Amino acid sequence: MTVNGNAFTNPATTADLYRDDTRLATRTSALHQAKTCGRPVAQVIADLALEHLGAPADATVADVGCGRGTSSRVLIERLQPRALLLVDASAAMLAAARTRVEPAWPAAARTAVAYLRADFHALPLPEASCDLVVAAFCLYHAPDPRPVIAELGRTLTPGGTAILVTKSADSYHALDQLLAATGLDPRAAERPSLYASAHSGNLPDLVAPIIPLIRVEHEQHEFVFAGLDHVAAYLATNPKYCLPPPLAGHPDAIAAALRRHTPERPVTAVSTIAYVVATRGQSA
Repeated sequence: MTVNGNAFTNPATTADLYRDDTRLATRTSALHQAKTCGRPVAQVIADLALEHLGAPADATVADVGCGRGTSSRVLIERLQPRALLLVDASAAMLAAARTRVEPAWPAAARTAVAYLRADFHALPLPEASCDLVVAAFCLYHAPDPRPVIAELGRTLTPGGTAILVTKSADSYHALDQLLAATGLDPRAAERPSLYASAHSGNLPDLVAPIIPLIRVEHEQHEFVFAGLDHVAAYLATNPKYCLPPPLAGHPDAIAAALRRHTPERPVTAVSTIAYVVATRGQSA
């Protein structure tokens, strides 16, 4: 894959990345199989929501940048809110989310569910209409996340809560080092992080001037890729790397190339997840 700048903040690139849910599903599967340490993110989001929502059953909840609906499904199951709004810029992601959320409806039949295709810079939601807004693993798609955070804040009711989740800029850096050391992508370790615009280190500072912070949590997640086939399954989904055309997007070819340069072995990588909780003032 040939990358020009940050693939996660280039609208043309992101449109291609989320044209269907195949890449994200494969990436998520590879990471879940490798994960050895760290709480399930969707469950942590639901725990935080239950802690900070006064009456979940009466709440209107928006899951912005909902992706494949992982958090959305847990929110509908755990909160059973009055309304759940799934928002994403990708029609394919919304379609995938629908297939994950609809089976949860028997457990939350009272919840009104809506699927909204929209850019998170201009949400199709009225002022002060949401008691809870979740934005998990999406803010780093904005070159400057502050207008997006302001838009999330605009939709919150007075006293409403935003739960924003991202990962560290150095996430999976061990894989960058592996590609650089093997020569498959010599500049992999030097290239800017995909999460550069909104990462664990800067997100609290981005949020605080816009929506008052009430809580920040950091948790390190560890991933042990069982072997080079497992590593390659993940690398094939990562748009950060500049791999030769015969390798790009082809996990079998990537694994074979890795084996020519390094012994078969497990590879350990880490990522620090940040949970930022902020509440709009009662007088807003």
